[in-house]
Amino acid sequence: MKVKLFLILLFGLSFAQAQDQLAVKIIKAVTELMSPENMKSTGTQTITTSSGRSRTFEFESYMGGKGKSTLTRYTKPAAIRGQAFLTLNNADDIWTYFPRTKRVRKLASHAKKQKVQGSDFTYEDMGGGDVFMTKFTPKYQGDETINGDLCWKIDLIGILDQDPPYPKIILWARKSDYSPVKLDYYDDNNFNAKTLSLSDIQNIEGTPTAMKMLMVDHQERSSTSMETLEATYKWVPPKNFFSERSLKK
Repeated sequence: MKVKLFLILLFGLSFAQAQDQLAVKIIKAVTELMSPENMKSTGTQTITTSSGRSRTFEFESYMGGKGKSTLTRYTKPAAIRGQAFLTLNNADDIWTYFPRTKRVRKLASHAKKQKVQGSDFTYEDMGGGDVFMTKFTPKYQGDETINGDLCWKIDLIGILDQDPPYPKIILWARKSDYSPVKLDYYDDNNFNAKTLSLSDIQNIEGTPTAMKMLMVDHQERSSTSMETLEATYKWVPPKNFFSERSLKK
């Protein structure tokens, strides 16, 4: 009886370890996909408030160092043309630029949790890098089908001493190519505060790329949709491109 119990416990432990290893493998692949070495894109951003009012911006965006550095500049409408923000070190350092004042301002560290241009995306959301790998512990929760795609379901549990952007995130990634198709973000009260849906996944230069994203804030009852118009992974940033000086161009 004791031997049988020991074998059951051993099997259970081995199975749990295998599941943990699978979750780490999946999140590593998702991280590599979401954080390419470099990327340049143009797109639109539409913010819809709880009252139904909406406003649309156009922007150009640049990513370098596998998501550790990003620069986004708004091009339309005319009222905000030239406004830009720069994130470094996975959004730990943030600078903004407003052409009306012609001043570059460094934001306080807590500003990374603020909304970007009044949208439902925070500066942390817009950043990339290896945040999922370094600030969360992944747990495999089984398979689910999302919009016809068979997906892995992974719980990302925030590591407290690593200052995770959210206490918990649930992520669904397609089994066919590791593309994330949905993320649920949870707050300190374990409430599903926001949901990000990714769709129209196209093969751009050999990389699966979500051309449409929709972030829904369940507390504010607002949403922000982003559509990529053009994208390339062949862009190489000039020397010192991700700097305060580049914000003013």
